[in-house]
Amino acid sequence: MKDELLTILRSIRPDVAFESEQRLIDDGILDSFDIISIIGEFNDAFGVEIDAAELEAENFNTVEAMLSLIEKLQNE
Repeated sequence: MKDELLTILRSIRPDVAFESEQRLIDDGILDSFDIISIIGEFNDAFGVEIDAAELEAENFNTVEAMLSLIEKLQNE
């Protein structure tokens, strides 16, 4: 799942080193348009529905946080 997640992220922002960044939102690396694109791709690719309650920086600051969010939603 991590490989697919990274493929999605790189298709949206090929200029970002996602695996090494720890503050994607807090440092302004990803903006609101990026997040909207990411959410749409994640919803389609992983069969989840990311809603407003999950739109917190801590869920999108790292690849690991995004994976955790997707896994949590898939298990609900």
